[in-house]
Amino acid sequence: MQGYVKLYRKTMDSIIWQDPYYLKLWMYCLMKASHKEHNQLVGNQNIMLKEGEFITGRSSLSDDLNKGMKPNFKQSEISWWRYLNNLEKWGMLNIKKTNKYSVVSILKWYEYQETEQQMNNKCTTDEQQLITNKNVKNVKNDKNEKNKKINSRKRVYDVDSIHYQLADRLFKKILLNNSEYKQPNLQKWADDIRLMMEIDKRNAEQITYVIDWSQTHQFWKTNILSVSKLRDKYDQLVIQIKAGKTDKPKPKKEALPVDFEKWQRAGEQKSGQHEYDDDFEVEREKLAAELAAMKR
Repeated sequence: MQGYVKLYRKTMDSIIWQDPYYLKLWMYCLMKASHKEHNQLVGNQNIMLKEGEFITGRSSLSDDLNKGMKPNFKQSEISWWRYLNNLEKWGMLNIKKTNKYSVVSILKWYEYQETEQQMNNKCTTDEQQLITNKNVKNVKNDKNEKNKKINSRKRVYDVDSIHYQLADRLFKKILLNNSEYKQPNLQKWADDIRLMMEIDKRNAEQITYVIDWSQTHQFWKTNILSVSKLRDKYDQLVIQIKAGKTDKPKPKKEALPVDFEKWQRAGEQKSGQHEYDDDFEVEREKLAAELAAMKR
């Protein structure tokens, strides 16, 4: 056998490092595995082996692993075969068994045992992909630069456009509160109005209402001094507008006298006393009339 295999340091952290028989078996599997596809004749059967595969059996496995070992260190065929099956259980290899032979496949062979040619091919492929990606990126950058140039062209809004009219409306409302407010860039304000309508999905009627409300509010009329600020605080303004519509002043309760209950009971007693006095007077007059009739 010629060539070499790669052995990674992380092998020292695996379970096979704890047992010399498992370690020897794993080294054997790596060294026996094929580094390229080839056909192998087993009896009268031609078998195609892929990279990372090799053919073995209980007898041949035991013979190879016990070769050169002192008699008291040798393992039986059953023991070596059990060790191999344990490696399969631990996810290190697969065993495809037949009545005459078994094909062992090392898992992650391509990840750990790439040949120099494969690495060179991979590097070449990666370099080509990098060049391709770079070219694609350059094309995208050219398109982005072109789009930036197109988008960077300043829009000019007609004075009769809804965007310009709303921007001008805010400016005039601000002037009512501060006549010394400097003339803003209404084209820039109009563009911000456009963003509110196209991106934020506000319609002209909503923006108009919020503009008028903000410039009559004691707090907001000193803070909303541009369309950009209006856009930034729009949601807060709407919340306060809705809160102002729903919050109704609660009726004040009339203050009751401290001794209200006492006063009420006294009134009830007094009222009952009047009713009693009235009934007594009626009876008295009726009795006096009867006495007068009897005297006659």
